Amino acid sequence: MARSVSYVSAAKLLAMARSNPRVAIIDVRDEERSYQAHIGGSHHFSSRSFAARLPELARATGDKDTVVFHCALSKVRGPSCAKMFSDYLSETKEESGTKNIMVLERGFNGWELSGQPVCRCTDAPCKGTCSPEEPEL
Repeated sequence: MARSVSYVSAAKLLAMARSNPRVAIIDVRDEERSYQAHIGGSHHFSSRSFAARLPELARATGDKDTVVFHCALSKVRGPSCAKMFSDYLSETKEESGTKNIMVLERGFNGWELSGQPVCRCTDAPCKGTCSPEEPEL
């Protein structure tokens, strides 16, 4: 069954992630994730090695009903990886509970600029227990 890819706003994703433990957020940025913040609880699957790691991603998200991808702006890498994941699940007939594949509108940059919480931990994967950053004075 082919899954279509849709878009979700930062505010909607925040509400979804807080109310549904079956949402996975996949950050496909490359090296910029190491020196920028990230969305708490997100998994890092760099776009550079994404195709090779598709089986690993399918296993990691098999119990999730919604998988949301993003890069910095969600213009190229995020949408491309979301489509690649959708195609992979369809072509391999991989057993997966994933019903919704989405892309974060405006990417991580839009998420951060809209005031959504970010995490600067170095855990891999992020455990999602990061406390929101204190505003700089």
